[in-house]
Amino acid sequence: MVKNLQIYSEEKLINKKSVHTLISFLISDFQLSISSLSINFITSSGLRQINKKYLNHDFNTDIITFNYSDKKSKIDGEILISFEEAKINTKKYKVSYNRELLRLIIHGVLHLLDFDDNNRKNKIKMKRVENKLINKYNFILLEGKERKV
Repeated sequence: MVKNLQIYSEEKLINKKSVHTLISFLISDFQLSISSLSINFITSSGLRQINKKYLNHDFNTDIITFNYSDKKSKIDGEILISFEEAKINTKKYKVSYNRELLRLIIHGVLHLLDFDDNNRKNKIKMKRVENKLINKYNFILLEGKERKV
């Protein structure tokens, strides 16, 4: 298990062990250490409130990341994921719920590593790395027939 990783979920289908496994692989890939990392799977309304309060954005989103570290090699942050928006994305992008959760977790970790999607060039760069990692770690979703991330 990964030290200093906390996972909270309002969604019963989240398999915390799979999330730990994914984070441990990403730590190895990027040669990271974790000072503190919190991954929270919450409702759309909860994430919208956070989006409005802390980012002054009054709209739904699927993920928000707060990075508290000034070092790329030492993670200190929070990833907040709307499991309800993730379910909406599965229909929109025609992917499984597990694959969408995998994407969102990877996306959040990349933000903690200073990847950004604030413009077209950065978005393309981030998406390329994100897709590579999704394909690399898709096997985590295949552990057990009904395993949930």
